[in-house]
Amino acid sequence: MTETGKVEFTVNEAGVGTISFFHPSHNSLPGALLQQLASTITQAGTHDQVKVIVLRSEGERTFCAGASFDELIAIQDKEQGLEFFSGFAKVINACRTCPKIIISRVQGKAIGGGVGVAAATDYCFATQFASVKLSEIAVGIGPFVVGPAVERKIGLSAFSQLALDATEFRSAEWAKEKGLYAEVFETVEEMDAAVEAFSLKLASYNPDALKALKEVFWQGTEHWDQLLVERAGISGTLVLSDFTRTFIQSFKKKV
Repeated sequence: MTETGKVEFTVNEAGVGTISFFHPSHNSLPGALLQQLASTITQAGTHDQVKVIVLRSEGERTFCAGASFDELIAIQDKEQGLEFFSGFAKVINACRTCPKIIISRVQGKAIGGGVGVAAATDYCFATQFASVKLSEIAVGIGPFVVGPAVERKIGLSAFSQLALDATEFRSAEWAKEKGLYAEVFETVEEMDAAVEAFSLKLASYNPDALKALKEVFWQGTEHWDQLLVERAGISGTLVLSDFTRTFIQSFKKKV
């Protein structure tokens, strides 16, 4: 384990591939980790032994805190901004185009890009601690890259609520009601038991049928390769604003 975080990939005898990521700063996702996560998802999708994928993070109360503020403040021009936010685009598109069903295990808070990662998977299990928040507009950016994935999962109305009420968390139960989470459990142990049982069940199904079903799930998103890069360009420009830089500097002084 290093300060830059890690991504790990394992496969069990039943054909369940597990992708686990970690970063010491609340599982935030700096650029290098985003690239590694996207490539690992793509690799798992082409692995002959993998029948279903479980995406999870380490730690207890934060699934993913989204973008790394240290990297955001270091962005100096639009090109660097586009490159950074394209990392989230690559993760979402890797989930979208992966031929295997992806189950996400959300043990704690999902913030900003973390909500996008959860929304980009095919089936979510969560605990009662897995509240959600799209904080981007408060930072001066806006949830442009993750927006299509979140809106697809919970609808425009709920996405608008999250996007505009950017300083408040919505509960895991709210996220379940809106369709982001399939099930919410009181404890991590209960959630993990459900994840294991469901992943093993899916792994026993016809892989060709699952692949075809996933294509149906994601029908109409074929243009996302271009759309999400365009959205990354919007965020990459806004991150250079005085508003955003002042906000991040002020936030970092408090922590």
